[in-house]
Amino acid sequence: MQKKRVLVTGGAGFIGSHLVDYLVKKGNVVTSVDDLSGGYRENINKNGSFIKLDLRDLKKTKLAVLKARPDIIYHLAADATEGRSQFTPIECTGRNYQSTLNLLVSAINSKVKRFIFTSSMAVYGAQKAPFNEAMPTRPEDIYGISKASSEKAVEILSKVHGMEYVIIRPHNVYGPRQNMADPYRNVIAIFMNRILQGKAIYIYGDGEQKRAFSYVSDMIPAIAETGFIRSANGEIFNLGSDTPFTINNLVKTLSEVSGKKIAIEHIKSRPQEVKLAYCKHDKAKRILKFSDKTKLSQGLLEMWKWALGRGSQTPKYIDLEILGKEAPLTWKNRLI
Repeated sequence: MQKKRVLVTGGAGFIGSHLVDYLVKKGNVVTSVDDLSGGYRENINKNGSFIKLDLRDLKKTKLAVLKARPDIIYHLAADATEGRSQFTPIECTGRNYQSTLNLLVSAINSKVKRFIFTSSMAVYGAQKAPFNEAMPTRPEDIYGISKASSEKAVEILSKVHGMEYVIIRPHNVYGPRQNMADPYRNVIAIFMNRILQGKAIYIYGDGEQKRAFSYVSDMIPAIAETGFIRSANGEIFNLGSDTPFTINNLVKTLSEVSGKKIAIEHIKSRPQEVKLAYCKHDKAKRILKFSDKTKLSQGLLEMWKWALGRGSQTPKYIDLEILGKEAPLTWKNRLI
């Protein structure tokens, strides 16, 4: 890996902070930005630079990029709350699509060489799993729309203005530093927080939804390499585990790992939730040398050890923009 000047958005968050640590360790000059709405100061790498920034502010975003002078931008900052996006569409679109446009404009004007956009498998919608990169985008929710629209903006503006780009679609990433105070996303973190509180966990629907949970340490090297591998330019990569589990199987494994008997309450399914969602990763394995090494039981154990040390967290709710009968009771009544 040739040493570069790098900017990471969402650098105090879960995946972003792990990426910053990796890039700094490799000798790169790294600036991270984060508005700290979902990230934590304790995650900030002291050997890099940090700028507190809300990417919805175009003027401040331009100044941050000018100050960092990056060769490469990894854009991870997002409102990654897929299920909640049907009830906070303005928040979701502003934090995802508008912020991406602001960063793209700033990057192009500052002559950034390569732009890495972190998308989501939500762009595939309810097509037949496993998803592959050749499939069209058919999002089923506002979050997926915001990501699919951002992908297209990255592609168009990069091609028009001569900036290299890579799009990655990671899925269901978990591990230490995941935000256990977020009641809307990250099912593993939510479940662990409830177990630490000695409370029942809520499962939407019958629990037979399938996801492939991806351990963060397996993901980071491949994400980092998207900025450096020449043949990655202009490509889209799925990134994550090859092995899907039902939510019911996840709970069983979590019970075994934690040594706790977990009380379960099944509640109404969330609207627009895709039942079967997992991906194929052949391209990432071939070009990025991605390797899904960590078994779910092993990754859960490592995260559980971290969660025990951190302790339970008080959930941080936001006011829903649409508060109708379809909003999950766990959110309306703040049960999680």
